[in-house]
Amino acid sequence: MATRSQTAAVLLAGALALAACGSGGTSQTPAASGGGGKTLVIDTSFDLKTADPGRTYEPTGLIVGKAVYETLLTFDGSDVTKPVPALAESYELSEDGKTLTLKLKKGPTFADGSPITADDVVFSLNRVRDMKGTPSFLLDGVEVAKTDDSTITLTSKAPNPALPYILPNPALGILNSKVAKEHGATADAQDKAEQYLNSSSAGSGPYTIEAFNVSSQVTLKANPKYYGTKPAYDKVVIRNVEAATQKLNVQRGDSQVALNLSGDQVTNMPSTLQVKKTASANVIFLLANQDSGVSKTTPNAKFVEAVRKGVDYAGLLELAGEGAGQAPGVIPSQLLGALPPEQAAKRDVEGAKAALAASGVSNPTVKLEYPSELTVNGLSFQPLAERIQANLKEVGITVDLQPAPVTTALDNYRNGKEEMGLWYWGPDYPDPSDYLAFAPGKTVGLRAGWKEGAAKEIEAAADKAATAIGDEARKAAYADLQTKLNTSGPFVPLIQPSQNIVSAASVTGVEYHPVWTVDVADLGAK
Repeated sequence: MATRSQTAAVLLAGALALAACGSGGTSQTPAASGGGGKTLVIDTSFDLKTADPGRTYEPTGLIVGKAVYETLLTFDGSDVTKPVPALAESYELSEDGKTLTLKLKKGPTFADGSPITADDVVFSLNRVRDMKGTPSFLLDGVEVAKTDDSTITLTSKAPNPALPYILPNPALGILNSKVAKEHGATADAQDKAEQYLNSSSAGSGPYTIEAFNVSSQVTLKANPKYYGTKPAYDKVVIRNVEAATQKLNVQRGDSQVALNLSGDQVTNMPSTLQVKKTASANVIFLLANQDSGVSKTTPNAKFVEAVRKGVDYAGLLELAGEGAGQAPGVIPSQLLGALPPEQAAKRDVEGAKAALAASGVSNPTVKLEYPSELTVNGLSFQPLAERIQANLKEVGITVDLQPAPVTTALDNYRNGKEEMGLWYWGPDYPDPSDYLAFAPGKTVGLRAGWKEGAAKEIEAAADKAATAIGDEARKAAYADLQTKLNTSGPFVPLIQPSQNIVSAASVTGVEYHPVWTVDVADLGAK
C-alpha cells in the first residue's frame, strides 16, 4: 500500500531531474561502432543516488539496476500486466493471497561465476527490507524464507496479491551475498556495502559496472559470464545531459538514445532518427479538497461535478502533444485494472453549468495550487493550469492560479491544505493496489481532505479491491473502484503525458517501461 513518504520521492522526480540537468553531458564518448565491439551512448537527465540495489529507487538508478542485477520475476518487454519468470522458473500465490512460493532456476551464476543460491535470495530481500532505505516499503510486512535449496516462500500477514508485480523492481535485484558481506553488507541499518556496490557489481545481470559517477556518467560493460541472451552492445554509457543538449547530441550522432525530450522537442526530427511516443504511466489529476475547514466550496459534490464536466480534456491532450493519452481513471492504461478509454470523461459545458447551479454556490472563486517549476515528461504544469482556468471560467467558476516552488507546493499538498490542487502520481510499482492511496483516509485521499468514513461505498469498493485474488477478480474490482471514484470522488483524472524516446535508426527494440524506462539489454543493433 502506498501509505508512505516514498510518494514524495516520486513526486519530486521531475524536480530532481531538472536540478541535475546542468551537471554533465560534456564527456566525449565514441558512438556505436563495429570492430572491437559496439558501444551504446544513452543521454538522460540524471535522477541518481546510488547503484546499490537495496538503496536505489530513482529513475536513472533503476535503469542501471535492471542492467546489472536480476530479480526473481520480471516483465516481458513493456507489458506490466503479467509478471514472468526470471531467476525463478515459476511462482504460485496461495488462495488466501498471503503466501508466494517461488522455485529457483538451476544454472544462473553471478558475474564472478559462482552459482546463485536460495541463501543469496533470502539475504538480498531481507537486506532491502531491513536496511530501511528508500525501497524498503516494497517488502513491508513480508517474511522471506528458504524452504529448500530451490524454493523460496514470501509470507505476508494480509493478502498481498501485488507481490508478484513488486518483485520485478530492480531494487529487489539478487546480490552475491558472500561478496556483499565481505564488503560490509549486514542487512540492517548499519550496512556499509554501498560504497563497494557503487564501483563494482555483485549481480548476475547482462552487464557489470565499469565506472559510476552520480553526477556525470555511468559506464556498463557486458558480463562475459551472463547465462542468458548476450546483449548486443559490449559497452553502454549513460550520460547526464540536459534536454536541449540531448536533442543536439542524438541529431549529430554523439549519442544513440535520448530519454528526456518533450513533445515539442521531438517534432520535426530527421528521418534518420526513430521517435517512440508512448503515454507514460504518470497520471496528472485535479483534486478538490473535501475539508470544510479548508474550503466552503470544494467539498460540494455538485461543484466537483461541475469541474469534472467543465474541463476540456481534448484541449489538454492537444497541449500535451502526440503520444499523450487521456486518463479515464487514476490507474494508468498500462496497468491491470485500468479503465477502458471509452469510460473517460467528456466535456459537457451545459451539464457543468447545470451542476454548478444545483450546487447552490454562485460565482465561486477557488484557488488552484501546483508546483511552478516541476515538469512531468517535459510537460510543465503552468500551461495546463491556465487552460483549466479558462475552461472553468466558461462554466462560471473563477480559478485563482497559485503556482509555488515545488517544496512549498508539496508541503501544502501533503498536509491537505490546498483548496484545489494539480498534481501527478507515478506508480511506485506497476500494480493497481498502489492506487488504493486515492481512497478516503489513505495517502492521497487525506491530501484531498477526504477522511476515513467520508464515503462508505467507495471505501467498501477499495477494501474489496485490496483483497481480491486473481487477475479477473482484481481487474473487475479496481474498475469498479475507479468508476465510483469518478462518479463521486474528489479527483479528476486528466492525462497521461507522453514519454518520448528518440533513438538512432541503428538501435532496435526500444520500448518504454513504466518501472525502468528502458531495458538496455533489450536494445539491439542493426
